Amino acid sequence: MANKTRAMQLQAGHPQQKGSRRGPAYAYNIKALRDREMLIAAQAERNYEQFVSQWKARRPRAGARAPQFGKTT
Repeated sequence: MANKTRAMQLQAGHPQQKGSRRGPAYAYNIKALRDREMLIAAQAERNYEQFVSQWKARRPRAGARAPQFGKTT
């Protein structure tokens, strides 16, 4: 996506960026950042599993139905 965006910027007349600057995916090379993101994702998954396990289904209220196709009220 970044390459497409940059190609459009160059076609629109933006100046070239020369040099060896780090790209947007550089953070993936840093193991500490990857590990921290994995911990955050694991924690979010645990929280979601806990939320779903406490879910209690209940019947819909009377009169709360969606309108039926082909019927007029």
